[in-house]
Amino acid sequence: MSYKVIFTSDALRDAKQLRKKYPSFKSDLANLIESLQQDPQQGESLGKDCYKIRLAISSKNKGKRGGARAISCVKLIDETVYLVAIYDKSEADTIAEGDLDDRLLNIP
Repeated sequence: MSYKVIFTSDALRDAKQLRKKYPSFKSDLANLIESLQQDPQQGESLGKDCYKIRLAISSKNKGKRGGARAISCVKLIDETVYLVAIYDKSEADTIAEGDLDDRLLNIP
């Protein structure tokens, strides 16, 4: 079963900033999307059908530990995965729950 992966407007903005900063980010993100299409419930569960996924950024040469995080929201009925946020772990430890709630409002 293959799931659709859809970016929210916030996640698109986040990805654009990281793509400018790290040359390999585009291919790293493509690998994540491919992985999410096969296994949408990967990562650490945050509740509210959301998962925090570790993402390695090849340009940083630090593996997943020094890479980025992606927050996904899985809708099993629609077979859709929404990418809600993507952020560099060196810039932010976690996403605030209020910010996550605001971003979840953008999901149809």
